[in-house]
Amino acid sequence: MPPVAAAQSPDVAVAGGGPIGLACAWRAARRGLSAVVLDAGGPGAWHVAAGMLAPVAEAEFGERALLELGLRSAALFEGFCAELAEATGRDAGLRRSGTLVVARDADEAEALERLIAFRASLGLEVTRLRPSQARRLEPALAPTVRLALEVAGDHSIDPRRLVAALGEAVEVRRGRVARVLAEDGRATGVELEDGSVLAAGAVVLAPGAHAGAIALPEDAARVPVRPVKGQVLRLRDPRGPGLVERTIRGEQAYLVPRGDGRYVLGATMEERGWDTAPTAGGVYELIRDMSELVPGVLELEIDELEAGLRPATPDNLPAIGPGTLEGLVWAAGHHRNGILLAPVTAELVAGALAGEALPDWARPADPARFAGVPA
Repeated sequence: MPPVAAAQSPDVAVAGGGPIGLACAWRAARRGLSAVVLDAGGPGAWHVAAGMLAPVAEAEFGERALLELGLRSAALFEGFCAELAEATGRDAGLRRSGTLVVARDADEAEALERLIAFRASLGLEVTRLRPSQARRLEPALAPTVRLALEVAGDHSIDPRRLVAALGEAVEVRRGRVARVLAEDGRATGVELEDGSVLAAGAVVLAPGAHAGAIALPEDAARVPVRPVKGQVLRLRDPRGPGLVERTIRGEQAYLVPRGDGRYVLGATMEERGWDTAPTAGGVYELIRDMSELVPGVLELEIDELEAGLRPATPDNLPAIGPGTLEGLVWAAGHHRNGILLAPVTAELVAGALAGEALPDWARPADPARFAGVPA
């Protein structure tokens, strides 16, 4: 099990070929580091994801740290995609169309009023809309909607196009990382499932929901990550685009337009371990809940039905930055925000690889908070 020759050893080995891992490798390369992404193959959670860039619409009580990360990352996206297009010639599919959060009954309207007040208290840019105002913006909304919140700055991106573009910008090799190797208290590379070894100056762990499957040296604290199942429908209007222009979010479902007559309807949130089987119940609930907001969704054709596994941590914050083992950097546990947080995660990881400390605003995501916590 000899390591590869030094001439083949990159500065950074990145475990995980999704948007987080790819973006980290790309940003590391922009800082002059050679980076190799090790992709286990097969679609990850990103392949199922709708790609909402919606830190304001998703802001929740008690999640200020996550909101801060989301706002900073959303602000980076336009420049991030422009640089990516310049480097690869590929359009990552960013759509600046805004979001409507819609209440379908009195109870949901009451809850939305509280969330509107919460966002206003944080100084976030939102607009409260009466039902008639909301339907003027999106005529396909049901006449029974009770209240809406417009978030003009929350957009979306096509994760599949984003990953395809990032894959053109970095070196990707096929292989599933089985173990992080270390010597004298420092990460020295990775061992793959086939027994081969890639020596590297540093290791970035961005393996999505499979973080727990990678063996670590004894002195490396693990980030506890569990899979959370999400079912998604991909729909198509044979007449082309036009049903809705903005992302429509309800209390239980969302509809994200791609701009070409395709839509993503999601998503369930299920603690089902490693189960990825779509279910009739999941499909029924998604279609029922969205059809009460946008009845025209019932006329759309089904292109795909999928389920993915979100990588969640106990506190719903990602783990970004150096671990307890020198040379090991975490980029894991992004849960529902792996697409949104890709740019800011990549910047923080590249900084860590260059020896920079986490800025104060990112310290809640420090992996060190899990030291001593059972995985």
